[in-house]
Amino acid sequence: MIYITQLIYIIEGKEDVFNQFEDIAIPTILKYNGRLTLRIRPEENSIIERNIEKPYEIHLVEFDTQKDFDEFKEDKERKRFLHLKEKSIKSAILIQGVKL
Repeated sequence: MIYITQLIYIIEGKEDVFNQFEDIAIPTILKYNGRLTLRIRPEENSIIERNIEKPYEIHLVEFDTQKDFDEFKEDKERKRFLHLKEKSIKSAILIQGVKL
């Protein structure tokens, strides 16, 4: 099992464009033996401590195998809409791990 944590930073005012991309990307996860297990929009009052910018969203995703994750990233339909991601996301941090 592959576990992905992604911190997503949005360009201010581009939330609608980001959501258009997510409407395509999130269902695509299922095609590749993946599951979006948690999607959070953190609020200032929910953060105990931080030394980085507050992300717009935090995603926790799992895939059965590395191959599934790699195939998800190469999905042709998802790639057709990467321009929406590029127009709306300032930056993202992707952390890949395993369950301990």
